[in-house]
Formats: sequence, C-alpha cells, structure tokens
Amino acid sequence: MNPDDLRYTEEHEWIGELGGQYFVGITDYAQAQLGDITYIELPEVGREVEAGEEVAAVESVKAASDIYAPVSGTVVEINEALESRPELVNKAPYGGGWFFKLEEVDATEFDALMDISAYRAFVESLG
Repeated sequence: MNPDDLRYTEEHEWIGELGGQYFVGITDYAQAQLGDITYIELPEVGREVEAGEEVAAVESVKAASDIYAPVSGTVVEINEALESRPELVNKAPYGGGWFFKLEEVDATEFDALMDISAYRAFVESLG
C-alpha cells in the first residue's frame, strides 16, 4: 500500500482500500516506537467490529500495545503470516505487515480519518 493513499488514526494505525477490501496495519512510526515485534494477536475472521474497538494486540521487545479498529466493519481475513513472522511489521508496515482486512466498512468513518498530511503534522506535534 502506498502511504500517501492511506488514512490514519491518532493510535498510529493505517487503513487503505484495495479492491473493495480495507487493509489495516500500524504505521512506520508505531513500529519504530515499539521496536522489534515478537508476537501479534489477531482478531477472528467474521468478527464485527466498531470504530475504536480493541481488536488485536502487539508485543515487542519494548512494550505491549492494543490495536483498535480504525472504522466499523467485518473482519474478512487476517494476515496469518504474522503468526510465524511478526517481524514483517517492522520490515514492511505498509506491505506484508498488514494485520487484517475489513469489509462492510462505514465510508463516512473512513473519510473522517487523517490523510497523510494531517498524520505527518500529528506525528510532528508529538515532538
């Protein structure tokens, strides 16, 4: 996924649409703050989630962090490769490191998220 085409949350998650499905992952900033990722707990396929709901978890050498649904929708696929290779998130946060896919997404929630310019300004404001 091209970071310029994604939407972002203040929790440093990204979401991008491709072929009618919405891929979700964490940003390069988030993976850098976490350090080497050692474990990822993914949601169950078929789970209906609400925007802001805790849906996954990440453990790293530095910390553990919850992952929240950036928009409401239904989980239709998880990235099973992360179960054996969680380091994919560090290596390719916008590519092979995606976490799960959503369908039946609320488009108004998607449109309300930050674009790349707003996200960069948000990260810069963190110091």
